[in-house]
Amino acid sequence: MIGTILTGLVAVIHFYIVYLEMVLWDQPQGRKAFGTTVEFAAESKVLAANQGLYNGFLAVGLLFALWQDERAMQLFLLACVAVAGLYGAMSVGRKILFIQTVPAVLAIAAVLAGV
Repeated sequence: MIGTILTGLVAVIHFYIVYLEMVLWDQPQGRKAFGTTVEFAAESKVLAANQGLYNGFLAVGLLFALWQDERAMQLFLLACVAVAGLYGAMSVGRKILFIQTVPAVLAIAAVLAGV
């Protein structure tokens, strides 16, 4: 039950990231979330939308894994989120570690523990 809730939370976080990257990237809320300038946001809007699409695939995959009660797929996708979060934390900013990696690792632990 806890693993399901945490996995769902990771999916929701990623749907929000999709919205930030695909819709709000060059808007004040998106620029604030990612700490970008007006110029950078305008120049990188297409790249951000592409990133958003990939985050969307992760979110949909997690929901599909929950719906199908597919534990192996759930663990794989959560591991992908955790690794992507680690890379983002190293390459972009430490905040990503807490937004992406920590929830994914907690969900993995709960799923593996069967709680």
